[in-house]
Amino acid sequence: MARKRRKAIRVDYSIIFLMMLLCIIGLVAIYVAGLVNNQYTNNFLLQQSIWIVISTGVVFVIVLFFDYDRLQWAAYYLYGIGNLLLILVLIVGDERKGSKSWIGIGSLGSLQPSELMKSFLILALAKVIWDHNKKYQLHTVKLDLQLLLKIGIISIIPLALVALQPDLGTILVFVAIIIGMVFISGVTWKILVPVFSSVAVLGGTLIYLVMYNPAFLQKLGFKPYQFKRITSWLRPEEDPLGDGMQLLRSMQAIGSGQLQGNGIGNQAIAIPENHNDFIFSIVGGNFGFVGGCVLIMLYFLLIYQIIRVALDIGIPFYSYICTGVCSMILFHVLENIGMTIGLLPITGIPLLFVSYGGSSLLGAFMALGLVLSARYNAPEVNLGKEGQI
Repeated sequence: MARKRRKAIRVDYSIIFLMMLLCIIGLVAIYVAGLVNNQYTNNFLLQQSIWIVISTGVVFVIVLFFDYDRLQWAAYYLYGIGNLLLILVLIVGDERKGSKSWIGIGSLGSLQPSELMKSFLILALAKVIWDHNKKYQLHTVKLDLQLLLKIGIISIIPLALVALQPDLGTILVFVAIIIGMVFISGVTWKILVPVFSSVAVLGGTLIYLVMYNPAFLQKLGFKPYQFKRITSWLRPEEDPLGDGMQLLRSMQAIGSGQLQGNGIGNQAIAIPENHNDFIFSIVGGNFGFVGGCVLIMLYFLLIYQIIRVALDIGIPFYSYICTGVCSMILFHVLENIGMTIGLLPITGIPLLFVSYGGSSLLGAFMALGLVLSARYNAPEVNLGKEGQI
């Protein structure tokens, strides 16, 4: 009886509360999206509610059955299953908007394996980093390069499979996860600084060439249509009825909300995909600057709680997992909100827990399930007073 009580108080109710609050905000936003854009005929609200129930069940399974040892054992198996699903979607998947990323699953809609692969990749990278650091206590340039090679080998397969779909947004999320976990892996700054500096310079150079010297890139084999993602981001007004329409309407909708919003269903500007990737335009338009700030604050509270779990438990394997989950959530939030207000290019990344989409919801719940498992299953010697963190 005492053991069950100790387990109960180790459930991180703050993370669960924030998850559910974000899901409730998502349901409200999806409902409002249907009022604003009446072209939607599917019952998105009901389907999203069903996926919340399913995802909650998955979290309980992860927390109750995957303790420290089982997570270590299952890491590579789940990673392998994720890659098999990515291969399967290339064979039998449904193609939408030029990307073959979904597998139909009947009345529940479709499943996007790459969303699940985010959690599997986090778990596999945490296992690789932990095994390496456990074997080699000291860090040298040679050993750190070996670790980077191992991380690269684990990462390249899902990156390549998603690139074949193709799905740029998911690739960027994978990269964000990898970067976050590399930073906490202990790799020396003698390696990290030149590598990331070179990547930043290369990215900036490409953007400059796209905007001011596209002919040079065409000589290198790039196609003009590949430049549209950048030009529609930096100069949407040049094509207001084409590639720039989505961003321009999104900024108009968010701006129309001003401080307190227009009220539920009063937003006059209809935006394609406003229930999915552009759900923040619904929040900004209907609930204003205040509503947007509240939503962003909830995400950062969630990230804070995850970091708190990692620091208080003090188990490296769990810390790596928490870092990967934080990197995933942070990138999703910054990129999704950034693209709706014109700060970042449009990549088709959903706003976790809020955007419509069962796969995105399931993947996010799985990731936080790993964090909740860390809190619930951590050895009591690593916990604070009375088993609390």
